[in-house]
Amino acid sequence: MTKVVFAAPFAMEATLRFVNAVAGLPGVRMGLLTQEGPERLPAGLRARLAAHWKTSDLLDPDTLEKGVRALAAQLGGLDCLVGTLEQLQVPLAEVRQRLGIRGMGVEAAERFRDKALMKEVLRAGGVPCARHQLAGSVDEAAAFAREVGFPLVLKPPAGAGAKATLRVENGVELDKTVREFRPGRGREVLIEEFVQGEEHSFDTVSLRGRPVWHSLSHYEPSPLEVLENPWIQWCVIVPREVDAPRYDDIRKVAVRTLDLLGMDSGVTHLEWFRRPDGSLAVSEVAARPPGAQFCSLISYANDFDFYRAWAQAVVYETFDEPERRFAAGAA
Repeated sequence: MTKVVFAAPFAMEATLRFVNAVAGLPGVRMGLLTQEGPERLPAGLRARLAAHWKTSDLLDPDTLEKGVRALAAQLGGLDCLVGTLEQLQVPLAEVRQRLGIRGMGVEAAERFRDKALMKEVLRAGGVPCARHQLAGSVDEAAAFAREVGFPLVLKPPAGAGAKATLRVENGVELDKTVREFRPGRGREVLIEEFVQGEEHSFDTVSLRGRPVWHSLSHYEPSPLEVLENPWIQWCVIVPREVDAPRYDDIRKVAVRTLDLLGMDSGVTHLEWFRRPDGSLAVSEVAARPPGAQFCSLISYANDFDFYRAWAQAVVYETFDEPERRFAAGAA
């Protein structure tokens, strides 16, 4: 039996899809580590768990380690430690290293999680991405604005998706927004060139550092535009023609990106832009499955279970490649 601990702070519907996928793999004995009691879990899932442990703060590596050790004792050992939450990826990597469990290590996890560090690594490796600056003061932000020009995008260095992402159009807005972030040493705000163009994502399955399969999507319109205009309904389109020649350039860039960041086994979600002149710019990459409805859309487009595919990739480092059969979309 393969002993797996899944760390999931809260029993959210989207998270439980991944939990059920791991619990349903053949030959898996799974323990679930949460910040909620077992009564929050569906009865069917509770029946499939070999063990459950409640703790206080899974984002704290020491607390996480204690919970993992407790579950490992109940499982009779531990082979794999997984989780899908963006904020958990570095703590999970720390605990893996402490306990000698295979999987992504701390250095790679930090390259994916720290968006400023990520862009430094990518730019040094020749991957096109937006110019950026970590600003610890209003003066540093203003200096970057003079160099790059407006509009600019401000976000926390360890953000997830479009959350806490703001666009500023001029110096007055920049000054006001930077002060609201209350930057300082150790709590800088990430400022980026505002990249204009078509926004897409590139979702990849990797095994032992090698990309083995991918999917693409188109955003209509960009997530930031939707956040700024609540009346707009955000749409995502997963095209059928993922192997079309017009995607050749992003395929090469994506493979280079994952190699530079140190991807291991699992699923990554890369967001990128097609500028008006046809060139590319990588926005950011997450070492986890995509959120929103992406996993369901990929499942529909390929007529298979992408949640289970992720589970197989992280637990057994295997992947059964599907046939792309349809286009799919969601509003």
